[in-house]
Amino acid sequence: MSKQETYEFTPAEENTDDAETGWSASPTVGELQLEERAALRRTAGLSTELEDITEVEYRQLRLERVVLVGVWTEGTTAQVEARMAELAALAETAGSEVMDSLIQRRDKPDKATYIGSGKTEELRAMVLETGADTVILDGELSPAQLTALEKIVKVKVIDRTALILDIFAQHATSREGKAQVALAQMQYMMPRLRGWGESMSRQAGGRAGANGGVGTRGPGETKIETDRQRIRERMAKLRREIREMKTARDTKRHRRVSSGIPQVAIVGYTNAGKSSLMNALTGAGILVQDALFATLDPTTRKAALADGREVVFTDTVGFVRHLPTQLVEAFRSTLEEVTGADLLLHVVDGSDPFPDQQIKAVREVVTDVLRETKTAAPPELLVVNKIDALDPMRLTELRGWLPEAVFVSAATGQGLDVLRERLDKVLGGLVEVSILLPYTRGDLLARIHADGRILTTAHEADGTLVRAKVPVALAGLLGEYAHAGVDVNAAADTEPSAVD
Repeated sequence: MSKQETYEFTPAEENTDDAETGWSASPTVGELQLEERAALRRTAGLSTELEDITEVEYRQLRLERVVLVGVWTEGTTAQVEARMAELAALAETAGSEVMDSLIQRRDKPDKATYIGSGKTEELRAMVLETGADTVILDGELSPAQLTALEKIVKVKVIDRTALILDIFAQHATSREGKAQVALAQMQYMMPRLRGWGESMSRQAGGRAGANGGVGTRGPGETKIETDRQRIRERMAKLRREIREMKTARDTKRHRRVSSGIPQVAIVGYTNAGKSSLMNALTGAGILVQDALFATLDPTTRKAALADGREVVFTDTVGFVRHLPTQLVEAFRSTLEEVTGADLLLHVVDGSDPFPDQQIKAVREVVTDVLRETKTAAPPELLVVNKIDALDPMRLTELRGWLPEAVFVSAATGQGLDVLRERLDKVLGGLVEVSILLPYTRGDLLARIHADGRILTTAHEADGTLVRAKVPVALAGLLGEYAHAGVDVNAAADTEPSAVD
């Protein structure tokens, strides 16, 4: 910086909001996070790394210039091109420059090299021509396939799963998010540990260590076995930490649910505009970025509906086609935000060429989470976002295909009033019910505890008399147990519920 250049700092207490323009001098949390992500960038052309790339095992993984490879086993030409475009977006989000792509038409991936021996030679020529230093394949490869490909193309080879894990590692900010990503990466890397030379040498054991002196006798162990043991210990520690953090998350979720305020979980495909919609509905100011998996840590905010009633919105991590199983397992506690919701606000990217594939991918993950937690599926409201980027013909087509959906633009605010009115209608507030639940329906009693507020209970010979406030959807399920003939308050053993 030259001597003439100076910067003027304004004291924090002097930061004020401009009432006329609506501009705030104080940056939001999302703006600060976006600035932090952009603070560290690579400068091209300054590397002094050696040109020899034969020892691929010892090169640091860096995504700078990449070649994409896909195997076309099913679907149309447009669908496979859309999948490759998504892979390119993932690579760019990870910080790389896509040089070229290659698609191999096969009935199924090759067991040895994934794309076949002929295409591997073409891939090697493409790598040399483009100067790429990394090859990314659209699929999950076995350790043997990765090794075979690296020996031929002589550069680092990674698969779709490793790429997504890399993005998650870059974007994780909270302690829980970092622990979940670290666990997922270790689960992925465990079967893929490799090495040669000294890294595979065995500690002397038995007779071989007899002349080695103290510390060399024993059964012996390779370094790779030692590494695996350390990873197992680290994974066990991370699982314990995540369980502890899950307890705190469950406590907060139970507090929100027991408050009687309707809970809405925003779910959807990555980069569908969930965070933008959350900001538009609540003014949360959370991070918004035109990148895949920009949001990893769930954010909860309170907002008012059209009639003034309060609703709690929770923004969740985005899903993607073939989301790695390691991430689904590691982020289980985060994904469980959908289990306590009164409504799933399913956001769909209207500008995507195949929104039906997005909807299918999201519903598969949500169904898996609900099945694991043995929770009934909450009602779903489809919201088609980014309609400002659609031509009238495409918009009309989507309206005909998804007649029950609400069409909005979080960027321009178009359709948000309609969405608020629809939310008001779907949620409908909490209604009071008086029911006689048989003792065999403990599952429904647990659901009332989880999703509503129990006002009073009384135990009778035929079951439990319950007076509670529950969401409209749950009230419909409880209709067959309605009990209007008995005043629960007059029951002898009536006691207030511990749930406030």
